[in-house]
Amino acid sequence: MNQGHYTVNDLLRVMQRLRDPEGGCPWDLKQNFRSIVPSTLEECYELAEAIEHGDYPHVAEELGDVLFQVVFYARLGEEQGVFSFPEIVHTLVDKLLRRHPHVFANGKIEGIVDVSVDVVEVKRSWEAIKREERAARAQGGVLDDVPVALPALPRAQKLQKRAALVGFDWADATAVLAKLDEERGELEEAMKSGTQSAVADEMGDLLFTCVNLARQLGLDAEATLRQASAKFEQRFRAMEVSAAGAGKADLASLTAAELDALWRSAKASR
Repeated sequence: MNQGHYTVNDLLRVMQRLRDPEGGCPWDLKQNFRSIVPSTLEECYELAEAIEHGDYPHVAEELGDVLFQVVFYARLGEEQGVFSFPEIVHTLVDKLLRRHPHVFANGKIEGIVDVSVDVVEVKRSWEAIKREERAARAQGGVLDDVPVALPALPRAQKLQKRAALVGFDWADATAVLAKLDEERGELEEAMKSGTQSAVADEMGDLLFTCVNLARQLGLDAEATLRQASAKFEQRFRAMEVSAAGAGKADLASLTAAELDALWRSAKASR
């Protein structure tokens, strides 16, 4: 039994044993890069949920689960001879040093920069460095390295932020509100036409504009919607409790007026 704390080396050894063809775990042995992607996304969302709830012991546990995903990929990479855990760490540290010249003088971990910079300068430098990196990867377009696999809301926001870097942006939130009204009107017209493809197209434009409005207001669209969803869930559960207390546990049996009354009560008490 280990009397002290386990280390990253212990974790790497555990992963190696899990993938050992002679005595490893049958489930882990069946996995590949593609098959564990859903688990990786799930673990990241569970981490985000723990952070939102301020449950820091759980945050530590979920961070461990996310780290395990990294180690799993590293093991697969090593088995296939394409990369290893030390290479992952080296690439990460090298990138952090390169992207933070305002902290690490001459790209050295202990290099001290004498001149301080503000946040605006840091962002400007960061984007310039990323442009150089995209050029080195033959990704000349401003939007080239925005991952297609990102969830729709954060991807829309990232696309908009990239476009704004070259001046393609709204002047302020008020201008986006006007655009939102325009998109709502176009959606209404599409609904009248009865053409589902047109409705879907206009609905997408409306959502995209909502993300733009959130960005203009300094809000993260994904976090804002998650917060709204959590609020809806809390209020809906309160409705269920109230209905059950009144002997009406089956919400589906209630009238629209009764449901509305329950919702208003839940909203007023939360």
